[in-house]
Amino acid sequence: MSAADDIKGIRKEFGDAKLVGEVEFRGEHTAVVTPGALREVLAHCRKELGYDFLLDISSVDNMGEEPRFEMVYELATVDDAKHLRVKAGIAEDAEVATVTDLWATADWHEREVYDMMGIRFAGHPNLKRILMWEGYPYYPLRKEFPLAGKPSEMPDVAFTGVAPLEGGPFVTSPGTDRVTGEPRAKGES
Repeated sequence: MSAADDIKGIRKEFGDAKLVGEVEFRGEHTAVVTPGALREVLAHCRKELGYDFLLDISSVDNMGEEPRFEMVYELATVDDAKHLRVKAGIAEDAEVATVTDLWATADWHEREVYDMMGIRFAGHPNLKRILMWEGYPYYPLRKEFPLAGKPSEMPDVAFTGVAPLEGGPFVTSPGTDRVTGEPRAKGES
């Protein structure tokens, strides 16, 4: 079976009320499901369709649209025979059911989505920040977050001064040509 066949199976199992769309683009297959069916469809993909490898969980901020967020799950089989993307639109204040019991790797992926976008995962065993420090009041990948960042009250954690490795052997030099700017060009080649 292929990912396209699997989407047909998902439609047969869950119906048009839960599988609201499907997309095929350049050989990649995406199933678009309702938020309420997301956990159920993902469990079906894991247990019945053999998607035993969770490649990634990400989210998209569609600021100005409803629902504002979109959850994106990238699934595959370990033998790399099939890839399937599962998407669901999520309201700004909604919680998403965790899938850490289906794929252990979901732990860090869900924490990253929470940390960067503020989307909470119901039932997650350890939902805390993974990239930003605890107590950081913002979600840096949301569209309202300014590109230049926000001032920090913690200078030891987030600083704007000279990088500690500046000029070191593993740092490129800005403002130079490609050859001399590469680390291997500093006496290593």
